[in-house]
Amino acid sequence: MLLKIIIIFLGLMVLVALIGRALFPSALPRILRKDRSRKAGKPHVCAKCGRYLIGQKSCDCGDKAK
Repeated sequence: MLLKIIIIFLGLMVLVALIGRALFPSALPRILRKDRSRKAGKPHVCAKCGRYLIGQKSCDCGDKAK
């Protein structure tokens, strides 16, 4: 009887998680999100000077990232 209760509880928790992800997809942790601004495996580079951008959204030369 206790095993049935545990299995039903876990099943309900999975159901709540699936409904939550369907209703609020933007609430996923940053690790699980797909980065749509980057192409597969290519690093961000400055459009003006071509330098690699690490941890910044803009380059020292004043141009925005691609």
